[in-house]
Amino acid sequence: MIGLRTLHLIGVSGYAGLFLFDLPIDQWLYLGLLALVSGLLMLLIEIWGDGIFLFQMRGLAVLLKLLIFGLILFVPQLRVEGFITILLLAGYFSHAPARIRYYLPLSGLNASSSAKLRELKGVES
Repeated sequence: MIGLRTLHLIGVSGYAGLFLFDLPIDQWLYLGLLALVSGLLMLLIEIWGDGIFLFQMRGLAVLLKLLIFGLILFVPQLRVEGFITILLLAGYFSHAPARIRYYLPLSGLNASSSAKLRELKGVES
C-alpha cells in the first residue's frame, strides 16, 4: 500500500499539469493514468480488506474526491478549484488523527474495523 500511495502521489503531481497549467495531453497523460490506476487499486484494496472503509470519514473523503473529479470532467471551468479542493481533502484526511479518520458519521462511533464496530455495539461475530 505504501508503494501504491507513492505512485499515486507521483501521478497526482503529473495531473497538476492538466488541472493547474492546462498542459497538452502528451505532457501529463501517463502520470494521470498512474494516478487513476493507483488510486483505484488503493480503493479496491481498502474495500476488500474491510468494507467499513466506505463509511469512515477517510472513505467518505475518497468518495467526495471522486465526485469532485467527476464534476470537473463536466464543468471544466472548475478544474483549478476542484483540483485544489481534492488536494486539501487528501492532505487533511491522510494526516488526520485516528479519531477523525475512523469516525463513522452514520453511527456516531469511531471504529478502525468492522470487528471493532461490532465490539463497540456489543454484537457478537
